[in-house]
This record gives sequence, C-alpha cells and structure tokens, in this order.
Amino acid sequence: MSVEDVTGVESERMNIHRETPEVSRAMAALDHDIKLDPVLSELVKLRASILNGCAYCIDMHSKRAREAGESEQRLALVAAWQDAPVFSERERAALALTDAVTLVAETHVPASVYGRAAELFDSEELAHLIWQIATINVWNRVSIATRAPVGGDP
Repeated sequence: MSVEDVTGVESERMNIHRETPEVSRAMAALDHDIKLDPVLSELVKLRASILNGCAYCIDMHSKRAREAGESEQRLALVAAWQDAPVFSERERAALALTDAVTLVAETHVPASVYGRAAELFDSEELAHLIWQIATINVWNRVSIATRAPVGGDP
C-alpha cells in the first residue's frame, strides 16, 4: 500500500515491471518498433503526458527530448503548442493528432485533424505516429496507476 510522503506526493504503489516482466518487455518491444524522427517522437510523448498529467513520463520525455537536441523554449511551449509559432506544420499536425487521440472520448478524432496529418505524413509514417500516440497513452496510464517514482534517469 502506498503512502504520501511529507511533500504530499503518493509513493510508488507497485513496480509493475517486476510483477509482469513479460508484459513490460512486450510493451518495450512495441515501442522499439515504432519508427519516427526522435525529436518528433519525444514531442508527441511529452504532449500526451502533459494532457494525461503523468509526471513520471513528462520528466522522462523532456529529458530524452533534450538529449535528442530539443531546445528548452520548444519544450516549454509544448503545453501551448497551438499558440506557439516554433513548431513546423508537420509537428503541429502530429501534436493536433496527439491531442485528438489522447482525448479520444471527447474528440473522436475529427476528420479535419486526421486529414491534416494524412496530408503531411505518408501512410507508413502516419501509422507509426498513431502507434506512438497509443503506446505513450498506455505508458501514461500504467505510470499514473502505479505512481511510478519521478526523477530517475531517462
């Protein structure tokens, strides 16, 4: 059973990777098979993690984005990407699709959002992008449910 420490942050509930290593390996293998530009991949993962409120994944993917060469300015602006002129049209389309898929119960992924992404990504790239969005949403939910501890290495 988890408890809150003096900061009010709940401690780790379980180490799900230790409890189900085969499933964790399968998820990691799926993630590994997704082929996207590393910076775009990290922006997508960061955006979904922000929307889902996953501190563990926000920490991890902001660190990985920096390692991939992303600037502090763009990392900070992922939270308000719609109003930030620092993202390319492809990045904007990927971030819009990330928002729509992450919030699928509300958005049902509008045709306009999907269509814009389909204009800017070929079908294989778009498929990889959708898988990337789906996998980070799984990781977010697992990390939030188990209260994965924030602050480790990427």
